[in-house]
Order: sequence, then C-alpha cells, then structure tokens
Amino acid sequence: MAGLAMGYPMTEARGGSNPDTSTLYDINGLAKDAPGWLDRTMEFIGEYGIILGLAVLMLLAWWSLRRRQDAPAAVAALLWAPLAAGIALLVNVPIRGFVKRPRPFLDHSGLEVLVKGKTDYSFVSDHATLTMAIGVALFVANRKYGLIGIGLAFLEGFCRVYMGVHYPTDVIGGLALGTAVALLLAPLAMMMLTPLTRAVARTRAAWLVCSEQPLAPPPLVAAEATESERGVPRHRDNDLAA
Repeated sequence: MAGLAMGYPMTEARGGSNPDTSTLYDINGLAKDAPGWLDRTMEFIGEYGIILGLAVLMLLAWWSLRRRQDAPAAVAALLWAPLAAGIALLVNVPIRGFVKRPRPFLDHSGLEVLVKGKTDYSFVSDHATLTMAIGVALFVANRKYGLIGIGLAFLEGFCRVYMGVHYPTDVIGGLALGTAVALLLAPLAMMMLTPLTRAVARTRAAWLVCSEQPLAPPPLVAAEATESERGVPRHRDNDLAA
C-alpha cells in the first residue's frame, strides 16, 4: 500500500529483488519527503558544491604543505590530485561507452529527479570518480586533508543517488575507479612531478612550492658543512673499516 500511495507499484518502488534498485528508491525517496529548499540545496551540493569545496581544500592544503621541510615533494603530491582526477575521467569515457547503462530515471518510474536533462550514460559516475580521485591523491600528500577529501567524495556519491541521476553501483564504480587511478599511478606521477617542483623551488617562483623561510638542510649535510668550515677532515667509510 505504501508503494501505491507514492504513485508507483510496490515492485517498482522497491526494485523487486535487485538491491541496487531498491537502495536507489530508498535513498531517492528521501527527496520526495524533503522540503523544496533541501532538495535545491542537495542539488547544488551534488552538482557543484562538493567540487568547489575540494578546490578550497586543495588551496588550504597547498598553503600548509609549503611550510613543510619536504615542501617540493609534498606540493608535487598535491599537484597529482587534479591530474589524477582528469586521468580518471578519461579512463571513464571508454567504460561508459562499453557498458552503456541508461540513467535510472529512464528505466524506472516514480523517481524524484532533481537535475533534468541528463542524457549520457550512467555507469560510472563522473562526479564520484572525480571527487574520489582528488580525495585519495590528497591523502597521498597529507592524511588530514585527504580524509576530509575522501569524506566529501562519499557525500558526493550519496547526493548523486539522492538526486535520482545514478544507481548506487554507479557511485561505487566511480569511487573505485578514482581510488585505483590515484593510487596506482601515484609513484609514477611523483617521479615526474617532484623534480619539477624542486626545479621551481630554485627559481623566483619558489613561493609556489615552499614558504619564504628557506628549507633547512638535512642534519648530516649541516654537520659536514660545519666540519668543512673548521678544517676538520671528513672520515670515509674505508677509513672506519681500517
């Protein structure tokens, strides 16, 4: 009776025995009972808000990471975040074309669709892919900011289902894809980006990768420099062995 009261058959409302569809109806059903202002808020958050929030989070992370002793390497890891997101979205293009899964509102009636005009394929979610790739790459650079970013990615996934534009498995696939790209390609990315940021640190644009305070040399290097200034000969390994 509850399903009929909401305007669609019970089997359609619950998705039958398919947990993916039934979860879709459960989460999207929250939008039916929510006030209009909350739906508009969720629509903004799910479409633009979380992406803007991640941009602000990356800016805060950049400002903080510049103060670290290993600032060039940390900033290189931060640069990997938007690159990982872009690569993950490119990887998603052939996946979408291969799976060709229609949007849920095209196959199921009674959904509260908050964003109209979505005509592309549903699997996997671009928004979930992008936000998780940024969140995981942020985690590589800094755990605190990374955990916040990953939390925002999960919130993005919830919003996409709430808005009626994705199945839960679309979101799970996007989260998995973003994580895989950000983690698997991180070592290669760091090998390429770290020399770049270290080179920038030796130019007038050094403020982009490190704070105004010059980086302190490693203790061993500082000790060797002091001994050299005092005229104290440095011992070699073969001397110690003798």
